[in-house]
Amino acid sequence: MECKYFGECGSCSIYSISYEDELKDKKARVLSLLSPFGVEELELFSKNDTHYRARAEFRLWHHNNRVDYAMGKLNKKGVVTIDECPKVILPVYNILSPLLSKINSSKILKERLFAIEFLASTIGNVLVTMIYHKKLDDIWIEETKELEEKLNISIIGRSRKQKVTLSRDFVLEKFFIDNQEYIYRYYEGGFTQPNPAINIKMINWAIEQARSISYGDFLESYCGLGNFTIPISKYFSRVLATEISKRSIQSAKENASLNSITNIEFVRLSSEEMTEALNKKREFRRLKDINLDSYNFSTVLVDPPRAGLDSATIKLISNIDNIIYISCNPDTLARDLEILTKTHKIQSSAIFDQFPHTPHIESGVFLVKI
Repeated sequence: MECKYFGECGSCSIYSISYEDELKDKKARVLSLLSPFGVEELELFSKNDTHYRARAEFRLWHHNNRVDYAMGKLNKKGVVTIDECPKVILPVYNILSPLLSKINSSKILKERLFAIEFLASTIGNVLVTMIYHKKLDDIWIEETKELEEKLNISIIGRSRKQKVTLSRDFVLEKFFIDNQEYIYRYYEGGFTQPNPAINIKMINWAIEQARSISYGDFLESYCGLGNFTIPISKYFSRVLATEISKRSIQSAKENASLNSITNIEFVRLSSEEMTEALNKKREFRRLKDINLDSYNFSTVLVDPPRAGLDSATIKLISNIDNIIYISCNPDTLARDLEILTKTHKIQSSAIFDQFPHTPHIESGVFLVKI
């Protein structure tokens, strides 16, 4: 990726080596963590190192009666104002300049504006959230509606205890996965995978593991909006998927309906609560219409936050034949594998470069009970 702010903007911390060398270093790092568990090779999934991010957030920097996009400096000292960002996908990249120009031409739009968030899809939907330190009134709404129409985008205004949705608060995404088209609805404020191209590769990799099983029921923890759940569901009789976020569960149910999928039960439970329920340590009203004893889980997928899995969840999934573990932190993945590999053997493993030019790396391991 060519970027004139390399070495100054803190958004990219790896900039002095080629992307090929960056990938080699990432692969070597994860392999060193997984090799004690018998992993000798990793599949590497990467794509473009430019125009890959479908989510982005920028500060707005006010100076000389205008505003500019700003990012924190790499040296942590102040900000750098920018007029482009080659990391974002083209639907966002192409409106960065026109949007800023319109904002700067309006006192109402730029006054006390301090941040802008973008959420986009590969089919061209763009949702812009403009965040203010002022109350948004009817005049702001009138001007912003014109901006929506001129740029063919959706806009949300936010300020303290106020959210103004002008048209809609979501974007639609379409992915071709496992020889089939899937539709997802991504809401503002909800978690979505930031790199669509790598997300597709992650889902297809997980499906490849699931396809090799094709028996029993499927359990998923940290299911989010059904990113993995929905396309994997066709390989299992029934699916139970849990997530702590109420908004994500609502989105997951909508996404299942959009794709005409009926064999999934989405339930709002944390990973710890899911474990308590399955171990019959606690009853939940949210499960009153679900007979947990009727499930025969052959496979579990977990996609935890950077902290990894809690000990009770590790103990629970150790009793399930097949484990698909998606990790955003290879260090906590290695920590959890110290326990999981006592009952399971790693069958396949991979890394997914969602965040070029940063140290972050996604990993995946498929474990089968010994």
